[in-house]
Amino acid sequence: MASADLRDELSCSICLSIYTDPVTLTCGHNFCRVCIDRVLETQDDSGLYTCPECREEFQARPVLYTARALRNIAEKFHISQTDEEDTGIHCTYCVDSPVPAKKSCLLCESSLCGKHLSVHPKSTEHVLSDPTDSLRNRKCPIHKKIVEYYCTWERVTICVYCIAIGKHKGHQVESLDQASEEKKEKLRSVLEKLSSKKAWVDYQILSLQERRTEVEDSSASVKERVTALFRDVRRELEELEKRVLNEISGLEEKNSTSVSDLIQQLEIEKEEMSKKMTRIEEMCKTTNPLTLLQDQTSDGENIYHTKQQDNMDTMIPTEGDFHEDLITKRLHNLSDIIKNFNIGIQQPSEVLLDEETAANDIQISGDLKTASWSAAQLSHSETPRRFKNNQVLSKRSFSSGQYYWEVDMSNSTSWRVGLCYPSVDRKSIVGENKESWCLRRYYYKYYDEYSAMQENRYLPLPHKPTHHKFRISLDYEAGRISFHELCDPIRHLYTFTATFTQPLHLVIAAWNGSIKITN
Repeated sequence: MASADLRDELSCSICLSIYTDPVTLTCGHNFCRVCIDRVLETQDDSGLYTCPECREEFQARPVLYTARALRNIAEKFHISQTDEEDTGIHCTYCVDSPVPAKKSCLLCESSLCGKHLSVHPKSTEHVLSDPTDSLRNRKCPIHKKIVEYYCTWERVTICVYCIAIGKHKGHQVESLDQASEEKKEKLRSVLEKLSSKKAWVDYQILSLQERRTEVEDSSASVKERVTALFRDVRRELEELEKRVLNEISGLEEKNSTSVSDLIQQLEIEKEEMSKKMTRIEEMCKTTNPLTLLQDQTSDGENIYHTKQQDNMDTMIPTEGDFHEDLITKRLHNLSDIIKNFNIGIQQPSEVLLDEETAANDIQISGDLKTASWSAAQLSHSETPRRFKNNQVLSKRSFSSGQYYWEVDMSNSTSWRVGLCYPSVDRKSIVGENKESWCLRRYYYKYYDEYSAMQENRYLPLPHKPTHHKFRISLDYEAGRISFHELCDPIRHLYTFTATFTQPLHLVIAAWNGSIKITN
């Protein structure tokens, strides 16, 4: 058998050390004599004794049988383990050369190697422990006796004389083992709670990490699609620019050709005019009247009117022929769209409460911002829009966009607040149907519960709010209603997702106190 396995077989289940003066109970389990004596002493008052190993019960204090064979094996194992790791504590009696100690005797205030341990007294007064260099701390500083008890009143370790004649006389005391086990039990309870809390924190961290990954993936996907859209828009703008410039160039070429043709025609007429002018000048110089009068080609008719003069104004292009005003107007419209473009950042929205919807146990303040529960029934006029119990709607409804509202619940302990359709049943309470979504608190004596609520389902929150101010957020197009606790930092409580088919109203329900809209 390996050394580690043998050590396990030779270890007392109470002190977890190698057996010292081992004894056997009738059930067959072995313990150090000192260890089992201490356990049995703690059971004396009850009169019922049990084995620490198998829990077998004995009507009388069991007889302890010396396990000689086991003691011999344990002592030989002590001696054979001289090559174990040096703890830094050496045998008190090996003065020639340091030898690692196997045990320390609290009575003798000495440490023993395997050799000296085999000849050390085996009486119960000689309490052995694992090697330690603080032996004096294991004895009472006043009476110099071994510390064996724990005073639960003053929370200190004491000896038997402290109980009998010392200042701890009459105090409630326990054995060290019993006190140690009780403390271990408390620590185990704390450990269990911490483990549960840690598991919850681990789950929340994992959920948040998953949420962060989802947000990052969603953001990356949206960025990719938006980048592609902008790329397409830039390409279309570039194509539009080319098309507009080409159209302007086409108009330029068309007008330029018309002007060139007109110039050419005028040049021809000019040339003809020059010829006529030369002929006329020659006729004016002739001295023969008969020759002048017989010439029919130079009578001077229509010399003041050209062939193109009638349509000259329509053929010459003007500034408006390039449609600059139309192009500029449309591009300015596009520029305004770009300048005013936004993605609908959430904005606070002021709302006022609608008195015509308030139930007869809800009083609305003069500024229409606060809803207060009234024990006495109020005399509101009957309208089809009025709730039967505890509720009131906002005047304004919301059918698009992103908004948020903040409410102060400091003066109420039982309430609901959220959003609903205007068609919601006036006999029902917000959160109990498909047409409403809310955050809820229910308080009664020692019972205090927060939850989200929809279709009469109570949906747990990630933590219990400690503040009394909350934010309700709406993203209509995305189909989201979210609730946040207004602390530092703001903490998310719950988000509903739905496809909205009607406008939404803010709705407040109160069973005591008052609720105030603060924005």
